[in-house]
Amino acid sequence: MRDEALLSRETPAVRPQADPFLWIIPLLLAIFGILMIFSLTSHTSLEEYGSPFTLGMKQVHWLLVGIAGMLVMYMIPLSFWKKSSGAIWFFSLVLLVLTLIPGIGVKAGGARRWIGFAGLRFQPIEFLNLALAVHLSRLLATSEKRGLSAFLTITVPVLFLSVIPLLFQPNMGGTILIFTLSMAIHVQSRGWSWPFIAGAAGFPFFFMFIIREGYRLRRYIAFLDPWEQPMDSGFQVIQGLVAFSNGGLFGVGVGKGLQKLNYLPAAHTDYIFATVGEEFGFIGTFFILFFFLLWTMRACSAYKNAEGFRATLIWALTVSVLIPLFINLGGVLKLMPLTGIPLPFISYGGSSLLFMWAKIGLLMRVCREASLP
Repeated sequence: MRDEALLSRETPAVRPQADPFLWIIPLLLAIFGILMIFSLTSHTSLEEYGSPFTLGMKQVHWLLVGIAGMLVMYMIPLSFWKKSSGAIWFFSLVLLVLTLIPGIGVKAGGARRWIGFAGLRFQPIEFLNLALAVHLSRLLATSEKRGLSAFLTITVPVLFLSVIPLLFQPNMGGTILIFTLSMAIHVQSRGWSWPFIAGAAGFPFFFMFIIREGYRLRRYIAFLDPWEQPMDSGFQVIQGLVAFSNGGLFGVGVGKGLQKLNYLPAAHTDYIFATVGEEFGFIGTFFILFFFLLWTMRACSAYKNAEGFRATLIWALTVSVLIPLFINLGGVLKLMPLTGIPLPFISYGGSSLLFMWAKIGLLMRVCREASLP
């Protein structure tokens, strides 16, 4: 007893820490994305801003802001999110509604998905993605309802209220993202039966939503057969496939890709994975997927060591990163219609990068608290 007491005094308490690979791997992906953006936008930046580095430096600034945001999220106790999840989620819905108001919402490409302020544009869907993950995780983890009751009184109302503003924007990609995220969180907490039924029952309505608008119908036709209209709706899909074909196994070399020269629209945003395939080949795309797989394995390891609300939130934050990845890859690889969802950590864009890093900060905080006795 005396030796044990002496040992306990001499051994310092081990401070719980989150897995550092949860932020190191996204940082490597983000740095690679910045290098690609410098390569892909040099000609555009030179023409529009007089410098080949402007757009690349903007992404560097957003990365620094995102890392700062990660540190802030890491310092906030989980109890704050548990108490305030409802208010934060409601605020994200208010921001979505503001996109529909002329003078506040910015219209581009036939949709109002942005809020303009001081020369900057912000996409509230990125905030909603985070807020819904926290709020729905808290509701399901703390409720004793099961089966259909939990699905109809918890998951469906949160999903319905979140999707309504997206339908008015309109934002098909955001709708798919929020629906899939909500179902995934419910699967972890209550099982897959009702989400499966909802997905099967909702598919006809989703198809009707697609064909209501001409541009969405053309995008769907381009997915089925892009060569039917190779110079119109199928142009982007075809040029993306050409980029992969040009790259082959090892790629054409950094900065030597041709598709970025105004052949492939959105080469540095939604289609950056295709340009990676052109300049780095199959090897480059493989390593991107490998890093995402490695990150997922580290997150799953943290999930196995957590319980209750912490486990549900780790699951929700993990899938909130992976779902945009799958949607983006599905569109670029012609596995599903294009939806305009960026590639996490790599695509150009401040809103996506900022909130991806916010998720990483919160994920690390949850993992740290999950290791507490």
